[in-house]
Amino acid sequence: MTTIVKATTKGQVTLPAKWRRSCETNRFTVKESGDSLIITPLHIDVLEDEKWDTVFDAKRDNDGKGIPIDEFIGLLEKIAESDEVWTR
Repeated sequence: MTTIVKATTKGQVTLPAKWRRSCETNRFTVKESGDSLIITPLHIDVLEDEKWDTVFDAKRDNDGKGIPIDEFIGLLEKIAESDEVWTR
């Protein structure tokens, strides 16, 4: 089934309720593939079996203190500019 949805002024897209109910989760991953987006249901129990990298750990990276959001965004931008691949 193909459904046309419209992004809000904030760039948000609502997935039809029928799709959300059939997925039995309220979390999804979005992957870019060429000029398309692939939306996949994300089940938390599956995450336990996979290895995930921690980008920022307050205890490890900042003596247990958080950081302001603008500083965190700056760190993410640095990572994105690096030669390493951080996407799955």
